[in-house]
Amino acid sequence: MRNQGSLDLDCLPRRAPVPTRHPEPVLDVVVPVFNEETDLEPSVRRLHAHLRETFPYPFRITVADNASTDGTPRIAARLADELPEARWLRLDEKGRGRALRAAWSQSRAPVLAYVDVDLSTELAALLPLVAPLISGHSDVAIGTRLAPGARVVRGPKREITSRCYNALLRSTLAVGFSDAQCGFKAVRRDVAERLLPLVRDSGWFFDTELLVIAERAGLRIHEVPVDWVDDPDSRVDILATALADLRGIARIGGALARGTLPPAGLRRGGCAEPPGGLVTQLLRFAVVGALSTLGHLLLFAALRPATGAQAANALALLVCAVANTAGNRRLTFGLRGRGGALRHQGRGLVVFLVGLALTGGALAVLHRAVPAASHGTELAVLLAANLAATLLRFLLFRAWVFRV
Repeated sequence: MRNQGSLDLDCLPRRAPVPTRHPEPVLDVVVPVFNEETDLEPSVRRLHAHLRETFPYPFRITVADNASTDGTPRIAARLADELPEARWLRLDEKGRGRALRAAWSQSRAPVLAYVDVDLSTELAALLPLVAPLISGHSDVAIGTRLAPGARVVRGPKREITSRCYNALLRSTLAVGFSDAQCGFKAVRRDVAERLLPLVRDSGWFFDTELLVIAERAGLRIHEVPVDWVDDPDSRVDILATALADLRGIARIGGALARGTLPPAGLRRGGCAEPPGGLVTQLLRFAVVGALSTLGHLLLFAALRPATGAQAANALALLVCAVANTAGNRRLTFGLRGRGGALRHQGRGLVVFLVGLALTGGALAVLHRAVPAASHGTELAVLLAANLAATLLRFLLFRAWVFRV
């Protein structure tokens, strides 16, 4: 895996389908376990039989044992010997996220997935889960129990906890995916290679953090409504997990507020500079700038009678600066998704202050030199000052605000 610093410099290639004739397993399904000597063998054999019957490509099942102290290692080793498509990975430390990171990092399969050992999710959803990744349509795929079409059987305590958690994610981190906790997910390996070094959590929050980073980077997340039956023997400590999740949400929220998550290098098919380089950027910037300048003059003319020249100029420039930054972010510099948007707008406001100083200073000089200047003269001076501010804005945008 590369370190985070190098991720900022590269972009993901455009998605492409997995070749139909692949020499190695196309899919690697990881089953993370801790002290699961009762459920491990029947679940792995059921998963193996299902893949043998329904999956049209070579596959592998990886049992990722994270520090079990019962008979789980012995059973996992025996399954790896008996089933040609199975392997066993032993870790010395606990943590579902740690187990997934280790298993996915070692796998060479182009599509990586994981399922909970209790197989609460109906396996009929496995092929619909990974098909968009194999075809090149999506980057990440998740099973969801909260989307229309899902059929869920579980107690009220787990139902309320799950819905409250996902509602909290939507309200605090503004996520778009519906179910962060369902133990039924898949990711393309080229995406996993970029995401895993950025995910800090090694426990239950691992899934959520990975999804937030992927979504903020503008990667495509495919959702599959699933049939899901709660495991009454689940040993998950809901209180401890909830507290850990809250700490994770606070950490991710802080990183998003500071603009440190995610790096631009996760984008597909090009980074900050669209095809055509500087010439294309200048042309697109000119179009956005012309519209911003027109909007600024119209707003100034509308606000001038009620607020005075300086206030009208400041308000008009502020509104147009926000729109200008958003337009240039997407059209001129080719940035998609919400990752870094807050940081870009913050820097854009600094550029706005520079433009305000230029245009406001020009008006001040005009009024000092010609106290009775007409509105037409004010507009002409503003136009000239705005053109100078626009040129400076492009240079600052390219060198600082949207610098890759």
